[in-house]
Amino acid sequence: MTAASAGPVERAAVDGLPVDFVWGAATAAYQIEGAAAEDGRTPSIWDTFSHTPGAVAGGDHGDTACDHYHRMPEDVALLADLGLDAYRFSLSWPRVQPGGRGPANARGLAFYDRLVDELLAKDITPWVTLYHWDLPQELEDAGGWPNRDTAYRFAEYAGIAAAALGDRVTNWITLNEPFCSAMLGYYHGVHAPGRKHFPDFTKAAHHLLLGHGLAVKEVRAQAALPPRIGITFNPVLAQPASTSPEDVEAARRADALGARLYLDPVLRGSYPEDLLADLAPHGAEPPVEDGDLRTISQPLDFLGINYYFRDVVRPSDEPHGYLSVPQTERPSTAMPWEIYPEGMTELLTRITREYPGLPLYITENGAAFDDTSSAVDEAGRIQDENRIVFLADHLAAIGRAREAGADVRGYFCWSLMDNFEWAYGYAKRFGLVHVDYDTQRRTPKASALWLRDAVAASRGR
Repeated sequence: MTAASAGPVERAAVDGLPVDFVWGAATAAYQIEGAAAEDGRTPSIWDTFSHTPGAVAGGDHGDTACDHYHRMPEDVALLADLGLDAYRFSLSWPRVQPGGRGPANARGLAFYDRLVDELLAKDITPWVTLYHWDLPQELEDAGGWPNRDTAYRFAEYAGIAAAALGDRVTNWITLNEPFCSAMLGYYHGVHAPGRKHFPDFTKAAHHLLLGHGLAVKEVRAQAALPPRIGITFNPVLAQPASTSPEDVEAARRADALGARLYLDPVLRGSYPEDLLADLAPHGAEPPVEDGDLRTISQPLDFLGINYYFRDVVRPSDEPHGYLSVPQTERPSTAMPWEIYPEGMTELLTRITREYPGLPLYITENGAAFDDTSSAVDEAGRIQDENRIVFLADHLAAIGRAREAGADVRGYFCWSLMDNFEWAYGYAKRFGLVHVDYDTQRRTPKASALWLRDAVAASRGR
């Protein structure tokens, strides 16, 4: 299937999605910007981690990445060419506030000023994510997210960003996937800062959420335009490997640590009792102080959901109590992650049922495939047919969730372009646009053109 022959898939992709549905693409600062030491930017934990031997595949790092810092107008033009009406990007904390303390860095903020203005000039709505994992290294040296003070430093930075951009930006996301920041960074050690201590994971999770609540207050106080504020979660869609009581219990633990640890305090103002019972034997209860849960559960305007795959689990002797079971009987991406679009519908309907009242946006969904030069056709286009089918199937799953009552109002594809894929380095390509890292040439893939046509079809054009 090619972009030119994607008619049946295109029709399925827009079923159940309204004319005012928000269509966008997403990126993150460290993954695309490069310019790691330019214009006053200081190192983040990902600069340090990626330069640690053995931490990232191929010894890759984000020093240059996609050179978006210098090629930003070209990248915004790509968004416009695809007919997308929103762009979700993150600010680099150490570019905006070097070291994570003190005044703003005018040169760093100037880049985001230009980016926002460029987007608005092309009728693309900016969606700003304040934190996409790039904690200033100086704050990690002072204890990182397990240190309560980091939450207050984050709020200060959020106020700086809102004061500078809040006269034009109205859509704000505080945190991206605190599950990954806490679990992968402070317990599993496969993400920056690479620590492996179970109680540090839950301390980090609590302080990330505290920072979120404090940042909500700061953005509302500092933004010139009335802001719409949310947070992005990637709730674990936990399913037992069998119907055995042991596997069902493992799924409950995975749900508690991977979903409800974040959803409940933010949307209900409390931690789940079963989660606290799981954590107590390990001395890992969240370090809650008076007033924390009121701060964490500040009213929000929307909830961002990232979805890539489900997690089929069985018991483990590790403190978290569960182990993921690879699913090999179904197609998978190059990660390799099982392709399970049904999970999108399940997750969205579950959140609607158990945490009602907020509009939902899919703030990330996409797939890595082996988009190599061998996939280039005579016209110079990369024929990523698997990605087209993946996107169509997941968009159809959103349509089914909407039919079941889920108030899903938008979709941001991950990612606009191939980029530095964290611990996988440059080996995995999620982009709608191919990036030649040697020349920085951008080439829209067939999936990009298919999405362009799907967006137009959804609007009756």
